[in-house]
Amino acid sequence: MSRGKDAAIIEFHNVSKKYGDLLALDNISFQINKGDIFGYIGPNGAGKTTSLKILVGLIKNYSGDVFINHKSIRDKKDDLGMILGYLPQETGFQEWRTVYHTLQTFGRLSGMNKDYLDIRIPEVLQTVGLVEVDNKKIEYLSGGMKQKLRFAQAILNNPEILVLDEPLSGLDPTSRFQVKNIINKFAEKDITILFSSHILTDVQDFANRIGILNRGNLLKIGTSKELQDEFNIGNIIEIEYAKEVPSTELYHDFPFIDFVNIKNNQIQEIHLRRNIDIDNAIYKIMQKLINHRKDLRGFNLLKPSLEEVYLKIIEADNK
Repeated sequence: MSRGKDAAIIEFHNVSKKYGDLLALDNISFQINKGDIFGYIGPNGAGKTTSLKILVGLIKNYSGDVFINHKSIRDKKDDLGMILGYLPQETGFQEWRTVYHTLQTFGRLSGMNKDYLDIRIPEVLQTVGLVEVDNKKIEYLSGGMKQKLRFAQAILNNPEILVLDEPLSGLDPTSRFQVKNIINKFAEKDITILFSSHILTDVQDFANRIGILNRGNLLKIGTSKELQDEFNIGNIIEIEYAKEVPSTELYHDFPFIDFVNIKNNQIQEIHLRRNIDIDNAIYKIMQKLINHRKDLRGFNLLKPSLEEVYLKIIEADNK
């Protein structure tokens, strides 16, 4: 995959959007590189859908600018439909149509010719796993199948960029697994993917870069590791003992320890304070255990989860 500043395919420059007195987006700027899987995360109402609608051209009244391949989308409105594939949060279908007929109608309305659609629709149905229901009416499809059909619509034009708004929302576990596999297929083709979610595990499963949005402000952006390292939540040492865990009093003389949590009768978690010398802390804890002749089965340094980082960032912004 391409990386680096010169590989930027999507750029938001100082974008703001108001709905009356509500500031939905507040001067946000970021870039997405070609081949990125960019996870856009934040609480409901954070401004994620507004950002995506601006990108795909559905919202035109905003300040700032958005660029695709270094050209303003204001100057390439007519080309957006061929560059972008868009899966909105909700897509209304005419329930009486069949799966095939729906894609055919959508394609023709989007300017695709019949010869192209005759070739492309079977390919798309194969990709999303709907070949066997191509003549089935939409009213008889499950929720998971309808979401696959939305994907089929989004990729019908063989887009360079996929924009997915909450693509896994409301799906049962089986459908979520199937839709995740579809997303992975596109990731392997080096298609640039921008997807929004309020579910952290969705982001961790796919995204190589993450943007955290809250109340219209882009608070942080980076890889999962960069966000975990930057926010500087204290690390955790997990110790598994051969016998019962020792009393937490064993560590009372270590100022670098925030608190000790006992998970069960053999596993103990030592939560370290921020901005300490971790190597020195590990050395002193190990020396203490050796001196007290504690037999260990495991000793692991745990990084804070993305969920912990996300909650801390949102909590700090809401204060």
